[in-house]
Amino acid sequence: MEETASNALVTLLGNHGFPVVLAMYLLIRFEKKISDLSVAIQKLSNVITNNK
Repeated sequence: MEETASNALVTLLGNHGFPVVLAMYLLIRFEKKISDLSVAIQKLSNVITNNK
């Protein structure tokens, strides 16, 4: 993690508390996974449609 990102995280933690920072972190992490799953579902849908 970059130094500036670490400093920003520490500042957020100090100002807003642990629960808010943890929720933001998890939302950011899960956003990527949800996006990847959406792409996989779309690909599967295309394969199923083409095989009918």
